[in-house]
Amino acid sequence: MGDVLNEAYGIVQCKECPWYKSCVMPMRFTAEDIRRQLESSPGMNLPQQADLGIQNLISSMATAAQNSLLEGCPVFIERLRSSPQLAQRIKEIMQNWGQQE
Repeated sequence: MGDVLNEAYGIVQCKECPWYKSCVMPMRFTAEDIRRQLESSPGMNLPQQADLGIQNLISSMATAAQNSLLEGCPVFIERLRSSPQLAQRIKEIMQNWGQQE
């Protein structure tokens, strides 16, 4: 009986979630977001007119963040954590994307 209630609770929880049907999306970072974060950190004094090297570094950091970080629905993340088989299956699907027979 407990399994049925847990599954029903999971379905209701998912349908009430503000992330419903868009469980994951890449986080959006811009170079300006990173610049503001660095400027707000204690001991970081970036000059107003940062040189080209610093600007390139900040742009690279923004690109790397967008390519590696993911924002996700808490319900989806909890399901992945509680079911390693599900996470492995999703990983396999993504690795084999487009290689249909």
